Amino acid sequence: MGNCTAATVEELQACESHQWYRKFMTECPSGLLTFYEFKQFFGLRNLSDTSNAYVKTMFTTFDMNDDGFIDFMEYVAALSLVLKAGVEQKLRWYFKLYDIDGSGCIDREELLLIIKSIRAINGGPCEMSAEDFANMVFDKIDINGDGELSYEEFMEGVQKDEMLLKTLTESLDLTHILNKIQGDIRGV
Repeated sequence: MGNCTAATVEELQACESHQWYRKFMTECPSGLLTFYEFKQFFGLRNLSDTSNAYVKTMFTTFDMNDDGFIDFMEYVAALSLVLKAGVEQKLRWYFKLYDIDGSGCIDREELLLIIKSIRAINGGPCEMSAEDFANMVFDKIDINGDGELSYEEFMEGVQKDEMLLKTLTESLDLTHILNKIQGDIRGV
């Protein structure tokens, strides 16, 4: 059964796809992953209200047809985006994730809320406070100084600032989730 030994995302091909499908259907027999199941699937328990709201936003961005569920195709698309996509595709997803109210801009409060939520979920020490990090981001990439990051400001600013790009990419690094899923697949 589980004779695929693929260890890289690039090796997610035909035989591994079958295993991903089996894993998904084992965890979610209905074929539709609810928000509650999504949190269980990734081991997210006892979250603060802020962190729960962030995870809900992430769930919503993966629920591409807005039906309140993640089906297998959305699951594969989400994994592909998070694990295989290029920098520009990931930044587009980050922008959508950070723009909590869907206004088309990220304000300081939205960025601060996301940073705090990510840190609460990821744990571990941080070199600067969430407030200082949000201020630094706005100081660097809010070109017109209006207190909001437009899509263009976000995309250009993050891509031009190596440290900011690295920090954002690492904060949303979900390879630990891939490793958990692959470990579970091998155990199926």
